[in-house]
Amino acid sequence: MDPEPSPSTTTDAPETDRRSSTAVNALIGAVAGIVLSFIPLSTLLGGAVAGYLEGGDTNDGLRVGAIAGLIMLVPFVLIGLFFVTFLLGVGPGGPPLAFGMMAVFMLVVGALYTIGLSAIGGYLGVYLKYEL
Repeated sequence: MDPEPSPSTTTDAPETDRRSSTAVNALIGAVAGIVLSFIPLSTLLGGAVAGYLEGGDTNDGLRVGAIAGLIMLVPFVLIGLFFVTFLLGVGPGGPPLAFGMMAVFMLVVGALYTIGLSAIGGYLGVYLKYEL
């Protein structure tokens, strides 16, 4: 007969349970980054929240931070496109090619900024969880 484990005995969660929470942690970090968007480097803070909640090793923090950055990028791009189209205008007399190229360049730089800082924040969040 196998004795039943006592109620104070803890068991480790299966790996699939921790992996399924990655999306939730990334979403929570993205919401934190969007809410704090009036603060400089808010994407770093959002990634740190996601990484802190995720735990694991630093690679897990980088991954969840990058996912949070991708989620944060969606509203940032939509708001940016709204302002660009409002300021530059759209139509037959719309912006010349140079302005279009500038908008694409700004989009790429903004994506690198958002996703990159969020991934770094995820790394720092995991580090802070286990070092403090």
